[in-house]
Amino acid sequence: MPNALAYLMLLLWPVISLILFRRLPLERAILWSFLAGYLLLPPVAEFDLPLVPDMDKFTIPSVVAFLLCVGLMRKKVPLLPQHPLARLLTLGFAFSVVPTVMTNSDPVIFEVLAGSEPIRYITDMLPGLRWRDLGSVMINQIIILMPFLLARRYLSSPAAQKELLLAFCIAGLAYSIPSLIEIRLSPQINISVYGFFQHDFSQTMRQGGFRPIVFLPHSLWLALFMFSAVIATTALARVATGKDKTRFAFAAGYLFVVLILCKSLASLAYGLSFVPLVALAPARLQIRIALGLAAVAITYPMLRNLGLIPIDAILAQAEAISADRAQSLGYRFENEALMLGRAAEKPWFGWGGWGRNLVRDLETGAIISIPDGHWILVFGTLGWLGYLAEMGLLTLPLVLLGIEIRRRQVSEISPFATPIALILAATMVDMMLNDTLVPVTWLCAGSILGYAERLRYPGLFEARRPLFDGAQILVPHRSARQRQRQI
Repeated sequence: MPNALAYLMLLLWPVISLILFRRLPLERAILWSFLAGYLLLPPVAEFDLPLVPDMDKFTIPSVVAFLLCVGLMRKKVPLLPQHPLARLLTLGFAFSVVPTVMTNSDPVIFEVLAGSEPIRYITDMLPGLRWRDLGSVMINQIIILMPFLLARRYLSSPAAQKELLLAFCIAGLAYSIPSLIEIRLSPQINISVYGFFQHDFSQTMRQGGFRPIVFLPHSLWLALFMFSAVIATTALARVATGKDKTRFAFAAGYLFVVLILCKSLASLAYGLSFVPLVALAPARLQIRIALGLAAVAITYPMLRNLGLIPIDAILAQAEAISADRAQSLGYRFENEALMLGRAAEKPWFGWGGWGRNLVRDLETGAIISIPDGHWILVFGTLGWLGYLAEMGLLTLPLVLLGIEIRRRQVSEISPFATPIALILAATMVDMMLNDTLVPVTWLCAGSILGYAERLRYPGLFEARRPLFDGAQILVPHRSARQRQRQI
């Protein structure tokens, strides 16, 4: 059970965010409100309030940052994107829960037959969804979109995107210290600070050592964050000059070592694949790779339903690398198959909340499936409508950015956009196996969408300001006269 400090931290986060918004530029305040909340607030602990979603380390920073930006700073945050398809997907994401609630008013009853007599005893029951539940579910969808909308407006300029990558770099370097402590001494920090361990301790033991978890929900979340920090630092090293280039390159190498020590095969594979891309490849190749990965992620359920995923071949390859990894992957595939069977009963709008999407024993109601991938959770809960709306919102920014990159010279494109796109694409692939969609991911998606819209609709947010001035961003200490000569 979380201790008093865990709940106190959740209560104090609005005050901490207020200080950030008072003392930092708006872009940095938004970034650190989300990043620090994600990395420092207690997992699992939450406030269960009536008629609204649970307030935890994901929802509190989103709500607080949005309200401070709109209420305290008096900044406008458009609720709908400019691109027509992005508008449609945003509305679809928010309102896809309406048919889900309307088609799930019936309770799920578990009953047992008493002997040979036709007498049935109800052993358990999951309630149906009522109209008052619709408000709570829609509020939850809107809260999920808040970091996306904030990033689209205020983290989408090239300068703000550089701030985003720099925040990943700094946060990764800072978080590496407790991570290394846990790698050496075992994951104990959350127990020491918040009084409980947030997951199954056996899952932190790998290869004769430990995987760090610190204050995140699982070790895999931490490894994926370290991968993001490595990509961000590598991108900064590529565009930096002089001593800064050496510093960022050294930091990227150090963070990559930490990523290796996190002992996550998937995140390490992302790092080995993407670091050379970010360091050496042109923007067009980077966005093509990101689009290819996004296409795999969004079509995975369709291919899985049709039996076109070579499960046996994948498990054989995993077995060649590690028997433990093959066993873990096989367990995930088995649970996916169970959940797909359940989702197939209501494919269009899903089963809704209250755990109705889980596979349970028909008599006792005991849960017999443990879903891991985010896609199967969304697919089972909201059906195809909700799944396509969510994955569409994550994929469309990459598509629009790819279109704009193809139309323009490489020199016209921010060097910070495609690394963020690769971080987003890697997370989407990881969501096939893990529930790793967090507010920071929505920040990346919103940043890419906003930047693509800036290119497509000049003057959308800032009139009479160049979309990208590489010298101004990369060499900020040049004089105004030098910049005027360059222009």
